Amino acid sequence: MGVEAGAQAARSRALAVLRVRGRALAVALLPAAAAVILLVGGTTGHLVGGGWDTARGVVTAVALLVLLAAAGIALVVARARPAVSPTIPIAEESAPDLYRMVRDLADRLDVPTPSAIALTPDCDSWLEDRTHPAHGPPAPHRRDELADPGRRPHRRTPAAPVLVIGSPFLWWMRVGELRAVLAPVVAGTGPSAHPDIAAARRFVRGLDAAVAVTSAPGRGPIARTVLAGVGWVARLLLRGCRTHAAEMERGVAAAAAERAQAVDYGVRIVAQEQVGLAYAGWDRLLTRVALPAWRMGRWPSRLDAGVVAALTELSRRDRLAEGFASRLGERPACDLLEEPGTVDEAASLLAARLFHGGPAEPGPDWSPVDWQEYPEEVVDRKWRTDAARLHRVLDALDVRPAPDVTARNSEGPTLARVLDHLSLPPAPAGSDRLGLAAHDGPTGLADLADHPDLGDADPDGARDALFAPRPEWEGYEEPGADTGTPLGAALAARLSAELAREEASATAAAATGRAAPGQGPDTALWDDGALPLFPLQPPRTARELLADHVTAMVCCAAMDTAGATPGLDWLDGPSLIVNGERAADLGSRVLSLTEDGDPAPLRAWLVASGIRPEKPVRLV
Repeated sequence: MGVEAGAQAARSRALAVLRVRGRALAVALLPAAAAVILLVGGTTGHLVGGGWDTARGVVTAVALLVLLAAAGIALVVARARPAVSPTIPIAEESAPDLYRMVRDLADRLDVPTPSAIALTPDCDSWLEDRTHPAHGPPAPHRRDELADPGRRPHRRTPAAPVLVIGSPFLWWMRVGELRAVLAPVVAGTGPSAHPDIAAARRFVRGLDAAVAVTSAPGRGPIARTVLAGVGWVARLLLRGCRTHAAEMERGVAAAAAERAQAVDYGVRIVAQEQVGLAYAGWDRLLTRVALPAWRMGRWPSRLDAGVVAALTELSRRDRLAEGFASRLGERPACDLLEEPGTVDEAASLLAARLFHGGPAEPGPDWSPVDWQEYPEEVVDRKWRTDAARLHRVLDALDVRPAPDVTARNSEGPTLARVLDHLSLPPAPAGSDRLGLAAHDGPTGLADLADHPDLGDADPDGARDALFAPRPEWEGYEEPGADTGTPLGAALAARLSAELAREEASATAAAATGRAAPGQGPDTALWDDGALPLFPLQPPRTARELLADHVTAMVCCAAMDTAGATPGLDWLDGPSLIVNGERAADLGSRVLSLTEDGDPAPLRAWLVASGIRPEKPVRLV
């Protein structure tokens, strides 16, 4: 599809959308037209007597009601504020080189220049129309005005859309690559300037915003009833123009892509590869590195710089690209900003709000952290906090250390306590590994089954899971007990409940202390109460939480008894450095303990690393 063909297809679909609007207006005016005919007929003496007077009164009343309803719906659609993406606005004085590059690109493509530039903390770029009255006065987009602000043309054209650029692109891509990636995006300002396409987009955005307004909670019964009718009409109109609007946008995209073919075509192929690489590194950085910090009230202040480090490490490990070092020698696109550090910090805070839901401003419980401080301020604190929670839960479960452990060390939390609690005993006789009263059976199943934290655990499945690793226990029946639990199930359940309470308290505190909207140019354009908009990961299972807490306890013991140090792996997040090397095989050994009840692999690793599990550790 060529440029003209794509533009023609977009215009025809735009007219189809406008025809839906026209039909809706015609339906609203139809009773009024009938009322006018009846009223005129009555004044001329043609439609009088009989039932004409009654029909005239009924139709006139219906027409008035329909007109009032149509006016109300039109007012809601016109005044409803369309959704606008949360972004970081970039003024021209703070990025003159970036604006110059975009302006030159628009000149080369022969399209209007975007009215402004903004950054999003995501790996994507798009055009966004912000000409709605609720969004404030639009900025000019004419190229002569941007080139000479003092010049005042006789006729001002409508504002072009805002160009939104993914901030990771600026730090990872070179200037030429960014230009090639933005070419088809900027080319979209051409079709956007067409009056029919612009009107169709305004109509669809207004309907979408009206549906959102009518769906908002917290209204009275009368308002809900009225808005329900408005919402029904808006949804009906949206269904009528949905297909046409989608085809219109496809035509716009096709025309823009075709127009951009002549601009940096060869570079664009390489740049698209970097787009996929940037997305992969950004995802790993958010989920493995940023998320642990966000959960404890710290937000990394240089996420975009971290993208470069993560992708550099990824390319080094996997040999993703030849000539990688020579590529990094070229000018990065972030050099187009006057103060890239300040922009990176703003984008990092917005990313924390979008993906995690933190406050709008830094505070005592929501403070930035530099990458140099990350191991000590985040990794070390996270491990010690998790280890402290683990021992609090053990105390709540009344888990006592084994007698030999008590004899060696009677004070302070130890890793040996955790190992003894989770390890399956070698034989059922005389076992007291769960810290319960001595029983003839292997684990004191009767006491454990009555524990309130076990919830609705399946007793048969629990017993099967308990006895599976020890076939010699098959057939054992504890006197008076008919339920059981897997090893560590009570601990995992209690950890989940404890963490849920802590997160609920933190969420409630954040909600009460949330800053008022409208503190920045873009903050008034989106709803603070909907955060986080894009949760990164589903909630962790009880088994995952147990493994994380045991790993944290092992790391604390390694740091306090063997001189290990916390570290940061750009792709895997918090890591333990033992004897100058990353402990990459720790996770599998912890899983052997938490899932199979087998402490042998972990104990062997502890001995080889010089870690003393019986020594007390420092907790938060």
